[in-house]
Amino acid sequence: MEPARARTLTLVATILGSGIALLDGTIVNVALPAIQDDLGGGLAGQQWVVNAYLLTLGSLILVGGSLGDLYGERRIFALGVAGFGVASVLCAIAPTIETLVAARAIQGVTSALLTPASLALIATTFEDEKERGAAIGTWTAWGGIAAVIGPVAGGQIVDVASWRWIFGVNVPLVAVTLALIFFAVERGEAVERTGRRIDIVGAVLTALGLAGPVFALVEQPQRGWTSPVVLGGLVGGAILLAAFVVWERRTRDPMLPLGLLRRRNFSFTNVETLLVYAGLSSLFFFLTIFLQTVAGYSALESGLAGLPVTIFLFFLSGRIGALSGRFGPRLFMGTGPLVAAAGVLLLVRVDESVSYFVDLLPPMIVFGLGLALTVAPLTSTVMAEARRGDSGIASGVNNAVARVAGLLGIAVVGVAVAGRSGAELDLAGFRLGMVLTAVLVGVGGVVGLLGIRNPELASDEEPVVSSAS
Repeated sequence: MEPARARTLTLVATILGSGIALLDGTIVNVALPAIQDDLGGGLAGQQWVVNAYLLTLGSLILVGGSLGDLYGERRIFALGVAGFGVASVLCAIAPTIETLVAARAIQGVTSALLTPASLALIATTFEDEKERGAAIGTWTAWGGIAAVIGPVAGGQIVDVASWRWIFGVNVPLVAVTLALIFFAVERGEAVERTGRRIDIVGAVLTALGLAGPVFALVEQPQRGWTSPVVLGGLVGGAILLAAFVVWERRTRDPMLPLGLLRRRNFSFTNVETLLVYAGLSSLFFFLTIFLQTVAGYSALESGLAGLPVTIFLFFLSGRIGALSGRFGPRLFMGTGPLVAAAGVLLLVRVDESVSYFVDLLPPMIVFGLGLALTVAPLTSTVMAEARRGDSGIASGVNNAVARVAGLLGIAVVGVAVAGRSGAELDLAGFRLGMVLTAVLVGVGGVVGLLGIRNPELASDEEPVVSSAS
């Protein structure tokens, strides 16, 4: 196969493989009411269908990147894609809400393998710096679009067939991706480093440290703050996360090199990522449930509510990225989330009778514009702050932060919403959720304005160093 054609097909394989995982991460939202009708579980069950996936993905994605370095990106990518297909079948045939949550957790594990490996494959396949930059930009753009169009595809599938098919449709996509990997992706050598080992202790500490408080936040409305289960989850999680930080400072091969946080823009960009992506996940989680259970929308109609966001990302991300490179990211990373927060606040005025063109379209247009102003500059800033050899780790950290943000956003906002609405989402709970979501996104914009420095102002920052040095 001609090298140029092989590179193109490799890019298609990475976009398709990671796109399946991103698509599945959002497509589930519109099916949650149907899943509850079939399997039960209430609001807490719906949250755990989403949170189980985000928890395992966010806590293990850096380990997945390490496995790619040790055993080869192609091998780990193929393993992750195949495993994701198997887990999708388990989700599709799940007989109870508990088995579905367990299968979603397995999906998160396999996604943690394929996502960092897909980006690493691009970096090793496209040796020319300009070609590599263009390929990574294409991968990022389609990934963002896949995450947003998930509700539209999911709505159509739920309305026409069954919620189980939102998982079943992954199987042929997985088969196509594996075929591309086998025929087009070059077999590379694993990068062996003397004494290199997987940070198993760090992975266990961060996974359990996140699981404790998230479980506590989901269960709090039913058990109360004084419950030993809730208090134990919060306190135990905090202790484990503190132990994780201590371990990462001392271990020779940390999962999260804390020295990266010495870069001002890198640190503040990840804080903004945490806030903005927490709000993004919270918005679409509660909006889709509200539109179906309160406003009477079909699954397809609720999925289409986010279509303007997809359109803005598709047509503006490249242009905004170029403007950010010319004028610096600070203005875009500051004003973008503030505009997006204003769009979320417009949703507070809706009631049980929701007109798409009057009540939903204007907020989605404003939110989509704000998100388009934010995403490309944010990603570019993370990568610009990494030295050669640190770009993979920097990308992995930001990717993990974005995934964990979705987990925490739904859990934290869910506590307040459940406290107002009870077990089922109502209008008052939705309005409160939108206010809290707008606060999360807006604070992200304030962080961007106050914390980010344009390149010419940040050139004197100290270099990235390993936390083990």
